[in-house]
Amino acid sequence: MSETPPTLLSPRVFLPFALVTLIWGSTWIVIKGQLGIVPPSWSVAYRFGVAAAAMFVFALLRRERLWPGPRALAFAAVLGIAQFALNFNFVYRAEQHITSGLVAVLFALLIVPNTLLGRAMLKTPLAGRFLLGAGIAIVGVALMIVHEYRAAALGPAAVVAGTALTLTGVLCASTANIMQGTAFARAQSMIVMIAWAMLFGTLGDALFAWITTGPPVIETRFSYLGGVLYLGVVASAVTFPLYFGVIRAVGPGQAAWSSVLIPIIAMGFSTVFEGYHWAPLSIAGGAVALVGLVIAVAKRPEKPSVSGNMVSLPVESDG
Repeated sequence: MSETPPTLLSPRVFLPFALVTLIWGSTWIVIKGQLGIVPPSWSVAYRFGVAAAAMFVFALLRRERLWPGPRALAFAAVLGIAQFALNFNFVYRAEQHITSGLVAVLFALLIVPNTLLGRAMLKTPLAGRFLLGAGIAIVGVALMIVHEYRAAALGPAAVVAGTALTLTGVLCASTANIMQGTAFARAQSMIVMIAWAMLFGTLGDALFAWITTGPPVIETRFSYLGGVLYLGVVASAVTFPLYFGVIRAVGPGQAAWSSVLIPIIAMGFSTVFEGYHWAPLSIAGGAVALVGLVIAVAKRPEKPSVSGNMVSLPVESDG
């Protein structure tokens, strides 16, 4: 009998998934504190400069071979530019037009391209209940988007600009997610690959920042510097290896459920630290999204099938 493939509820997958989701749910408030004196592109560059340094130190402590070869470096460069340069520059800039809550909720739509591209590029199998749960969750996300839009009372131009920037960031992140699910990526050391990807992303961030905003600008407030360290070490160097590990284990579609849960967690942090008030639409949206998650990942009881004198249990993939 073949070994049952892991799902999102498997302990070795669920624990890192939960930790990543909780940490990333806290980042939206921290990112808000990064906006102001320092141009967003430089804040992104500082974040991933810190993250890259932490990843290389970790690789050295593990006695990893730091030079992965030309092909792997080229792969890491594309991964790094997509995930750590384009994605985050679009997200940081989106928050200059729309609220961080709306950006977080829009980013929940990552589950759509991750699922579709995972199926098209990686041939990831999809169970019917996964698609049903994802569809229900998207309805919940839509309810939260409507609430955040109404609460922000934003002008049409700001909404269009912020939404376009966020969704472009979503596509960049999804591209990187799919890359991590490829056979080539699985054959590489994840720690070394991410270290180089973060370094290339940092160089791309710094080059873009210098071209568009001028020489480096730094803010010496403790909250700003502490935010850079938190985002670089905890929310990047710790979480991205865990998240990419989840992708390698269960595929980009299931891993993208973190993006559905993160807005709910972000609203929780905002409730505690910013006095956020839950409205009926946001409560309903969060509840519907959670129902979708339960439907998508809950395993159906398996019916034994009899073949001759042998009884075998069918293995069903959740996608």
